[in-house]
Amino acid sequence: MAIHPSAVVAAGVRVPESCTIGPFCLVGEGVEMGEHCELVSHVVLGGPAKLGSHNRIHPFAVVGVGPQDLSYTGEPTRLEIGDHNEIREYVTIHRGTVKGGGLTAIGSHCLLMAYAHIAHDCVIGDHVIMANAATLAGHVTVEEWAVVGALCPVHQFVRVGAHSYIGGGTTITQDVMPFAKTSAVRDVHAYGANSVGLERRGFSKERVRAIKNAFRVLLAAKLNTTQALERIEREVEQTEDVRMLVEFIRSSERGILK
Repeated sequence: MAIHPSAVVAAGVRVPESCTIGPFCLVGEGVEMGEHCELVSHVVLGGPAKLGSHNRIHPFAVVGVGPQDLSYTGEPTRLEIGDHNEIREYVTIHRGTVKGGGLTAIGSHCLLMAYAHIAHDCVIGDHVIMANAATLAGHVTVEEWAVVGALCPVHQFVRVGAHSYIGGGTTITQDVMPFAKTSAVRDVHAYGANSVGLERRGFSKERVRAIKNAFRVLLAAKLNTTQALERIEREVEQTEDVRMLVEFIRSSERGILK
């Protein structure tokens, strides 16, 4: 393995020979690194934490340290990270809390841009993008393929649905619907389906059409949410995507952004 002489690695840390630990990195107790991981330089990696393979962490990122929670008193909570993630400069990722389940979890193939923050007990799905200085408070769930724009603060316990897109500078205090474009022009609103993003991910025209039809009922029919869901179930083709959207809305505890 390639460990720079200036790096400090705690005893008992699991570092496969294929990994690289650059200058002035600090790797704490309880860390397990997968194959082909790279800490570029000046990275703080605390534990207990488990990383999958092919993760790259850039300078001045602080990953796997204790949560910013007044109830935390040093318990050995965990961070788990999947494979093929790019964690850029000054990103901060905190372990979980006992009261929140004890685990912060990040999937695979995610891009976390500079200054992004993931707080305690968050769950991040695969292929998520968090742009520069996007900030998740504790207990946030971000589902697969979601994009959280730059400078977006996301409130505690919010869910960000799969394939959704949040425009930069948007304050998120309620759940973001799957497949939705949500942004703040004057107020925070959903602006219909994220059709460009869906097409880029290989959604067929038929799939996109059904999703857009559901959003027309939700956002343009001048119905309350309950009425809109009933109309969607009556009048819109019940594809797997549409059923997922309906179930997400029905299970929301904080309410949805419409």
